[in-house]
Amino acid sequence: MRTSELVFKSLRETPQDAEAASHKLLLRGNYIRRLTSGVYSFLPLGYRLLRNVERIIEEELDRAGAAELLLPALQPVEIWRATGRIDKMADVLFGVEGKSGSFVLGPTHEEAVIEAMSPDIESYRDLPKLVYQLQTKFRDEPRARFGLMRTREFIMADGYSFDVDRDAMRSSYQKFYDAYLAIFARLGLQAEPVEADAGSIGGDVNHEFMVASTIGEDHFARCASCGYQANIEAARAGDREPVKVDLEVEPKTYSTPNAPGIESAIAALQALGVDVEIGGMLKSMLLIDEADRPVLALLPGDRTLNVPHGMRLADDTQMAGFAKGYIGPQGQSPRVQVLADPLVRTRPSWASGSNEHGSHVVGLRLGVDFSVDRFENLVVVEDGDPCPRCGASLSLVRSVEVGHTFQLGLTYSAVLPHARFHSVSGEELPYWMGCYGIGVTRVPAVVAQQYGSPDGDAVVWPLEVAPFVVSIVGVGATKDNEVTAISERLHASISEAGLSVIMEDRNVSVGVAMRDLELIGSPIFCIVGARSLAKGVVEVRERIHNRTIEVALEGVVETVVALGRELASERR
Repeated sequence: MRTSELVFKSLRETPQDAEAASHKLLLRGNYIRRLTSGVYSFLPLGYRLLRNVERIIEEELDRAGAAELLLPALQPVEIWRATGRIDKMADVLFGVEGKSGSFVLGPTHEEAVIEAMSPDIESYRDLPKLVYQLQTKFRDEPRARFGLMRTREFIMADGYSFDVDRDAMRSSYQKFYDAYLAIFARLGLQAEPVEADAGSIGGDVNHEFMVASTIGEDHFARCASCGYQANIEAARAGDREPVKVDLEVEPKTYSTPNAPGIESAIAALQALGVDVEIGGMLKSMLLIDEADRPVLALLPGDRTLNVPHGMRLADDTQMAGFAKGYIGPQGQSPRVQVLADPLVRTRPSWASGSNEHGSHVVGLRLGVDFSVDRFENLVVVEDGDPCPRCGASLSLVRSVEVGHTFQLGLTYSAVLPHARFHSVSGEELPYWMGCYGIGVTRVPAVVAQQYGSPDGDAVVWPLEVAPFVVSIVGVGATKDNEVTAISERLHASISEAGLSVIMEDRNVSVGVAMRDLELIGSPIFCIVGARSLAKGVVEVRERIHNRTIEVALEGVVETVVALGRELASERR
């Protein structure tokens, strides 16, 4: 292709709403254009980039034995009611009212793929089945940001596996897991598979594939000693040594009017001369479980609660009978289950609310003044917490999620009566499922963030992602017939050799041409100039490793092809 043929008009200034380097680059390079908040058009350059990402995904999933299909984006609301997700995902669902009924614009396709596949899975002989699709998804994100990183309309590559039992499901899961590692390697991304929270998708074992990024909205915990890695929502800290309670210190109540909450309580107690700090205050947080029963969660005041699965924070109506802002663990009704993080065992006594408005208690002792029904990890892991496997210190890594794999088990098939097959013995059984997703439209932004300049002025795309592998620019081509002729000849020959190539042929200065080509981001440049041609050479720049070589004119195509082959081998 020639630059004059490309729909391409680079921006001189960075749009004000672009915060991340990747967002700046993709806007300035005319890859994408915002239609409305969280909704983007892919312009020709961006679409070439996107199709390269999709091609890599398709090739690796095909190699894993998965067959591609396409499921509807528009789904009847009834199938979402059948699995209960119409309520679980209500906060992100786009609903559509049509003449023939109510629909959902699919944020995911577990229900739809079961409807599509179940008529073809009647017997154990029909299993396993591995399928995938590249489909547009819709989620009503409350805060779209960072360009393609978090959008309301996006493309996802989602795969699904169907198996006869747990072991077979795990085998299929491993195929997708390995394919994902190959995909991200070819994309030039160091994606770390980490233990994760299943969220609204469900299932047991699952992994997020995380890429370290300065603009990541997620974190994962990593242990450099033993290799433990887990998403911040699923990570847990190892136990610390419990301490003995201080039997010498009796609890004492202090008047603390107008001091609900941890910080105001500490200020009020310190004003009374009480020696107390935030780590010695108990957070007593009222939760509601799936059966609408009250649960009191206890954790140190300087830690953040990780709400357990199936529970939610109590609202004001559910706080009736509790002293909001002054709740403590002591003297709770038997109907209130008390959970505590293991950290509650690491201090001899605690300060807490008194269960009466306007007062706090100091010196509460575990097992003496209050009891706990069950200990479980309730806090969000922090830097320096002990690893749950080896006890070494954990560190948090800021990151972006690019993929997620789930062992769903019977989560969906158990509640859908037609999701069944006949076993060897003739028994009708639900099939075991897995599901697997890659955020396709997010990938270009993640790659751009990693391989682009911080100011969004330039990028060097990994070879297989690049919209064009080779860029040709003629220095003074508009005035020198020989430069123009050689550029045209190289353009044709490199294209015939199987590499995508773009040639600068606009009537612009070399400075403008080079700036625009750096936004297009080819990993290989061929610079044709009158001075170099006078020596019988062309300058070839391999930009990934920052190599520049002068190549005899007759060897340029061979050299470029060899460089392309070398760069491709580095990613496989």
